[in-house]
Amino acid sequence: MKVGLCFPYYSKTEPTRDVMLSWFRRVDQGPFSSISCGERIVGPCVEMSATLAAAAAVTERIRIIPTLYVMPMHPAAWVAKHAATLDVLSGGRVTITVGVGGREHDYRCMDRSRSKLLSRMEQEVAAVRRLWAGEVPFEGTEPIGPRPLQPGGPPIIAGVMAPRAIRRSANWADGVYSWSGNGERAEIAPQIEGVRKAWGEAGRDRPPTHLAGFWYSLAPDSQRRLRQYVYDYVRLGGHKFAEAMANQMTRSTPDAVRAALDAYEELGVDECLLNAVTRDLAEIDNLAEVLAKRG
Repeated sequence: MKVGLCFPYYSKTEPTRDVMLSWFRRVDQGPFSSISCGERIVGPCVEMSATLAAAAAVTERIRIIPTLYVMPMHPAAWVAKHAATLDVLSGGRVTITVGVGGREHDYRCMDRSRSKLLSRMEQEVAAVRRLWAGEVPFEGTEPIGPRPLQPGGPPIIAGVMAPRAIRRSANWADGVYSWSGNGERAEIAPQIEGVRKAWGEAGRDRPPTHLAGFWYSLAPDSQRRLRQYVYDYVRLGGHKFAEAMANQMTRSTPDAVRAALDAYEELGVDECLLNAVTRDLAEIDNLAEVLAKRG
């Protein structure tokens, strides 16, 4: 199983150029497969597309994975152009993840409706692929460039968890990005099984790519920082919800992180995208030691 890292895009500490570029380069130099970044509008978050463009420019080896484009918040033409440009900038190292998101405040900031989200996402994904193939967006205009370097465009992964959404994704996605905040086998297993079943029922020729993730910290004072981060990240859902979620978090020691990785690998996850909760470079270095001991 490959292991990638998600840049800690949500942080109450203001980002700096040096920290961000050091993160990207350190991940590229380590035993990691990719760097990712999520998309949030509300809160102290860096912007996903600019962050990953910088990562693509200063790395040479790892894949660049937006996790994820909240598709109904954007025109399909913008997603097609951004992802294709990112593919060119990275030298063809991009895999994109798409989803509908779950944050009403983000949609309000972007002045976008939250109606018929799955249908809109599916229509936009189809439009993105047509635009990558060189079709004009409407009669009388030009194609939208640039062309992606990867033939047919970057792989498209569905960031979905609900059974109905998983079943629908089997008709158009190259795989699924599953999630368990604390890396729980019992939460990931039914998602993985649902993906396999959906791909079989859809008669897909190729097996799905399984991505999955969880939050962790291996920096100093890791347990406190892990729980505080998760509380802050989900607190718009209410104090009781955020407190309950934060109190579930345990992936703050090498053994705990290793156990979750082992469980994911046993379930058939192809790549785990670990979400560090601090921008401390110790998150990267200490995780690299965990991976070295796993072999």
